[in-house]
Amino acid sequence: STRSSERGQRTARTPSEDTNSQLLANSCLTRGTGDANVRAASRVNTAPAWLQRLPFAPAGVAAAVTTRGTLQAPFDLGTAVGPVEAVRAHRATFANALPAKPVWLKQVHGARVVRLAHGTEERFPEGDASWTTEAGLACTVLVADCLPVLLATRDGRAVAAAHAGWRGLAAGVLEATVRALCEGTGSAPQDITAWLGPCIGPRRFEVGRDVLEAFAPDGDGAHFAERARPDGSPRWLADLPALAAVRLRRAGVSNLHIDGRCTFEAASTFFSFRRDGCTGSTGRMAAAIWRQGG
Repeated sequence: STRSSERGQRTARTPSEDTNSQLLANSCLTRGTGDANVRAASRVNTAPAWLQRLPFAPAGVAAAVTTRGTLQAPFDLGTAVGPVEAVRAHRATFANALPAKPVWLKQVHGARVVRLAHGTEERFPEGDASWTTEAGLACTVLVADCLPVLLATRDGRAVAAAHAGWRGLAAGVLEATVRALCEGTGSAPQDITAWLGPCIGPRRFEVGRDVLEAFAPDGDGAHFAERARPDGSPRWLADLPALAAVRLRRAGVSNLHIDGRCTFEAASTFFSFRRDGCTGSTGRMAAAIWRQGG
C-alpha cells in the first residue's frame, strides 16, 4: 500500500536519531565552483551545533534546519512564543550563520505562496510558503510540530519552502507551492525535488474527527489509525509526512527525501508544541533553502 511504502522509505532513510543527527550535522552542500563554493564550505565547517545542513538539494542549492539548541540555552526563533529580544538575537545569529539572508513569513496555516525578491525581504509577508529564483535569499519557515517542506528545481534555478501543518496540507499549500515553481520557471513537477523534514510523528499526532474529515475528500483515510480514548471518544493518529508525500506525488513530484524524525519524541533535539506547549517551554525551529552565489 502507499502508506506502508512511505513508512518503508522513512525506515530506510532514517537510522537512529543520534546517528541521523550526526550525519546531518556533518554533511554539507558545497557544490558549485569558485569563490562561492569556498565561502559556502567555510560556513559549513564552522556551523554551530544548532544548525544542521541537509544533503538533498541539487547543484547550486543549499539547505539547513535548526534544532532546539540545548535545554540550558534553547535556540528559539519564534516571536510568538519566546522573549522578543532573545528571539531577535537568535534570528540575527541564524542569519549570520547562513550565506544567504533568511526571509521570515507571517505564517497563518493557509496556502498562500509568496515570491521573494531582493528589496522586499523586510516586509514579513503573510503566507505559509515562499519561493525565489534569486541567489542570496533563503526561503524560510518556522515549525515546532508542523512539517517543513523544502523544494528545488532540478537545475537549481528556483527554491521554495512550505510550512505544512494539517490545515495547510488540507488547504493545498504544497500543491500551490509546486504550481508556483512550475509556472514561475517553466519546470515540470517531475523536475522538482522535495525534502520533508522533522515533524510530529504518526505515533504521537493524535487528532479528532475534524482533521480526519478534512482529508476525507481526497481519499487519504489510510493515513489515519483509529485510537479510541479510555472514555471511548473516537480519536485518530495521523501520519503527517505520509499525507504530505501523497499530495506531492499527486502533484507530480516523486523525488522525495523524508527525514522521518519525530519532534515530539526527539526531546533533546527539537521543540514540540504538543509535548511542551502546556509548560510554556516550547519554541520554534527554522528550515531554510537558498540558491548559492550572489
